[in-house]
Amino acid sequence: MQVTLSRRELEQFIADQVHAGHYPSPQAAVEAAVERLMFDHQLDKPTEEDLRRIDQAQAGIDRGEYVELSAFAAAMRKKYCGQ
Repeated sequence: MQVTLSRRELEQFIADQVHAGHYPSPQAAVEAAVERLMFDHQLDKPTEEDLRRIDQAQAGIDRGEYVELSAFAAAMRKKYCGQ
């Protein structure tokens, strides 16, 4: 597969990244960018496990099983900062 970038600034950015030693080649830079894009898209999609845990957390909240953030923060300050 060959990829042609339509904007000169994109080509220059890749060249700069290679020149700076961040990537061994333009191909490696583009592959890293595509991998990052794939990762970002995966983050947008919750897994079945994510959904199950969200449902469990919501059920706990509905039962009153939670701590207010201000109370939690105060307890952590007391525990770790002596305040």
